[in-house]
Amino acid sequence: MEKQTTSKLHEKKFKTRWGFILASVGSAVGMANVWGFPNKMGSNGGGAFLLIYLFFICIFGYVGLPAEFAVGRRAKTGTLGSYAAAWKSRNEKAEKAGGLLAWLPLIGSLCIAIGYAVIVSYVFKALCSSVTGVLMDTNPGEWFEGFSLTNYSVVIPHIVVIVGTLLTLFLGAKSIERTNKIMMPTFFIIFVILAIRVACLPEAAAGYRFMFVPDWAALKDPMVWIAAMGQAFFSLSITGSGMIVYGAYLDDGEDVVTVGTRTAFFDTVAAVVAALVIIPACYCYNLPVNAGPGQLFVTLPTILQNIPFGRFFAIILYVAMIFAGVSSLQNMFEVVGESLQHKFPKLNRKLVLGIICVVCFGIGVNMEPISSWGPWMDFVSIYIIPIGALLGAISWFWVMKKEDLMEAINQGAKKKRGVVWYNIGKFVYVPMAAILCFIAIFMKISF
Repeated sequence: MEKQTTSKLHEKKFKTRWGFILASVGSAVGMANVWGFPNKMGSNGGGAFLLIYLFFICIFGYVGLPAEFAVGRRAKTGTLGSYAAAWKSRNEKAEKAGGLLAWLPLIGSLCIAIGYAVIVSYVFKALCSSVTGVLMDTNPGEWFEGFSLTNYSVVIPHIVVIVGTLLTLFLGAKSIERTNKIMMPTFFIIFVILAIRVACLPEAAAGYRFMFVPDWAALKDPMVWIAAMGQAFFSLSITGSGMIVYGAYLDDGEDVVTVGTRTAFFDTVAAVVAALVIIPACYCYNLPVNAGPGQLFVTLPTILQNIPFGRFFAIILYVAMIFAGVSSLQNMFEVVGESLQHKFPKLNRKLVLGIICVVCFGIGVNMEPISSWGPWMDFVSIYIIPIGALLGAISWFWVMKKEDLMEAINQGAKKKRGVVWYNIGKFVYVPMAAILCFIAIFMKISF
């Protein structure tokens, strides 16, 4: 039965390298980039934060992403099967333990999806209000409080977001690849247009100085380093689960290190471009650059109300946000669905995805007020994601046999990676993940 599942999975491979990269970027690019990155930058020293963030992105993109891609491709399956295979490579008796361990990061992906779908529903609500003009003619703070503090206030947008994501997933990797070939270029184009528009505003230069001129004193603050590491970790979707299933759909001839670094590059470009829209505009209108969710639903509407064609820019902005959000939800639903199919091969793919969507909506609908999904996402980011990522890192670099991991990494690679790559993973990447997990659990720092 396992061979049959592997064969079916092979039929769902991505057709092109760029299709795979765009799908991976689509999973990584999301609300964390659009409001999380500018918010973290605004709270942690601006240019100094950016330098440290880029440092971690380079390490994670070079080691963390390729490792998840490689183990998924080697196992030809997602989270549950990949952990079992990694632990089996060390000792056949450890296979069951690896499979059981994998449930934690897998449940983490579902938990992220539950809260994330609510956030995207808020964005859909903002899009509808932009189309009707309501958001341009009212106080954004009052408008936001009007539904964010109320139970069952975004039920219809919630249903639309979940069903829309479900429909894009019915064809597997082919559908994910096709939709992201449209979504991701559109996302970048829209934000570049907005960045150009913001550059024309007075006082925008002050925002650029904050972003690109480091406050060197901030480098001495360990909290800046911790915030940058956490943001890089979460932004690249390195959760010990999310990118494994995309690796399972990757062709054997592709170089996982190359596609990993390219994914990290485009994800970083998306975050910086989003900051080029938000931070300079906040400086122009004397608005806080660390407003969190309010940046999308209070700060940005305030800015858009005060520029020519603001309604038009609001519409394309929130369309881009929905594109980014659905791309991330695609990955979260897919990783859970594929693993359940691997565990229970007789299950129908459409039925599995449908059940996941019902569970996601059934739990999420009770968390629509920001007072509910805010703490929920804090819990996921503080505990579930760091623990899952650490379990994955330990499994690849400390449990899995070195020769098996390196064979998986070098499959399809023109330039073979050796001891340097492996040691960066084992002695740099894993300790970083352990430090982040320790801080998240014992110091209760949310990333």
